[in-house]
Amino acid sequence: MKALHKIAFILLVIGGLEWGLHAFGYDPIDMLGSQIAMIVYVLVGLSAILEGVTHKSNCAHCAKPGMSGQQM
Repeated sequence: MKALHKIAFILLVIGGLEWGLHAFGYDPIDMLGSQIAMIVYVLVGLSAILEGVTHKSNCAHCAKPGMSGQQM
């Protein structure tokens, strides 16, 4: 599960950077081609869902007091 969390985090960073570049009129993901771009967008969306659902158990700052956040 730790590897899945890392992959999801990396995809979320990629998605965030893409949105930031998109704000300035540059869209690097769409330059990959429509099918590849759709796959990237789906993976970023699934990563956001995964992180949203599992964030509290993975985050040391959001875990219950006394828990390290690394227990899984």
